[in-house]
Amino acid sequence: MFTNIEGNEDIVIRKRYVPDLQELAALCEANYVRFLKLLPNSEAGSERIFAITSDSENRAQVRIRVQEQHPYTTMLEVVQEGLSPAWIQPPSMQVRLYHDASMAEVLSYQNQHRFDGRYQYPNPQMRLPDEKVQLNRFLADWLDHCLRHGHVNIPFSFTPTF
Repeated sequence: MFTNIEGNEDIVIRKRYVPDLQELAALCEANYVRFLKLLPNSEAGSERIFAITSDSENRAQVRIRVQEQHPYTTMLEVVQEGLSPAWIQPPSMQVRLYHDASMAEVLSYQNQHRFDGRYQYPNPQMRLPDEKVQLNRFLADWLDHCLRHGHVNIPFSFTPTF
């Protein structure tokens, strides 16, 4: 409640957050395509590391590791290493790829699991009403950054043929 200029109290009514399922689905589909570009021909246990260098030559790397591979799903771990002081937990998340639906969804972030599509605010965990969408947006930004600025060190093996 707040008081207006005339001294009367007005009640503030907040609109209830309604998830935009089309936006979430579009994010998940676009993230799936980004992963396909970043991890071609991946199998369980494999990983790819993207080195990202800033202007000051500080290095960070994003590690994407395939944890589990099944016919219809793949579980990935995405972790940033470097550039963070020891007292800050580096960003990390688990992502599940759904191959039959061509979607990628964030399942956990910083060891927090199971995100609902909508939260009342405030809530005990202090999650935003659109927490799930924001996490998938963050993943999209992270993957775009890897695609644009990441460098992969792939071992070169040359076998001459005669």
